[in-house]
Amino acid sequence: MTPRPQYMAPNYKGSGKLAGKVAIITGGDSGIGRSVAVLFAREGANVAIVYLPTEQSDAEEAAEAIRGEGRDVLLLPGDVSESSFCRGAVDKTVKKFGKLNILVNNAAYQETREKFEDVSESDWDHTFKVNIYGYFYMAKAALPHLKPGSAIINCGSITGLEGHKTLIDYATTKGAIHAFTKSLAQNLAKRKIRINCVSPGPIWTPLQPDSKPASDVAEHGADSRCSGRASRKRCRLHLSSSLQRPIPVTSAVKYSPSSAERRGPHSSACSNELIRPSRSL
Repeated sequence: MTPRPQYMAPNYKGSGKLAGKVAIITGGDSGIGRSVAVLFAREGANVAIVYLPTEQSDAEEAAEAIRGEGRDVLLLPGDVSESSFCRGAVDKTVKKFGKLNILVNNAAYQETREKFEDVSESDWDHTFKVNIYGYFYMAKAALPHLKPGSAIINCGSITGLEGHKTLIDYATTKGAIHAFTKSLAQNLAKRKIRINCVSPGPIWTPLQPDSKPASDVAEHGADSRCSGRASRKRCRLHLSSSLQRPIPVTSAVKYSPSSAERRGPHSSACSNELIRPSRSL
């Protein structure tokens, strides 16, 4: 795709925030997931990336970048909509690295449909199976291995907060992810396992040209809105630059599982905010 999504962050210097940690990142072959995987490695983590078998070449490129950061990587091709695969992916990760500290649920499916009538029952089921069942399956599989201080980070979306007229099934699953994050955070607080959700706006990743007509891709992010005190001019400028790249989202994701993420007695165990890059970064 042109231009290619940015994921290397050449000006970012790691400082050992995740030294000795092991992370699984679903959808880690490209887009936000790849950027997270590379910068997790730069911060000292070994990484397992989950991806569809059809994305093998992307996964190998991501693995090369991770090894370039001096860390080890495990490639896990498969489908997160299948619970047996999710259990196997976690087991293979623990077998290779000896532990698991961080789960990043990032894999997602979306398809643009102009009319609600065009969303079939199978479309609805598939979107839910990947986008919310997959998060549930991965969290269930990972939990027995997560000790106090571990973290689960879910990737939501501004569409889950505001809706989207041509992504009805996708936006609905993202709203479910937000509720899942808050509920799981409350449930796991006493175990001192942090649960976070990063909720980005439009990001330039392969998911966009794969799921939209070319005319819509050309206007990607143009109709997005900033909230708060930002002016429309500032909003448009921001969306046309950093917010459309995976790296700003990665910064929020990377911060969540680090030992620096402490916000008080309760939220040190679980910080159930929906982090919106336009506000937080």
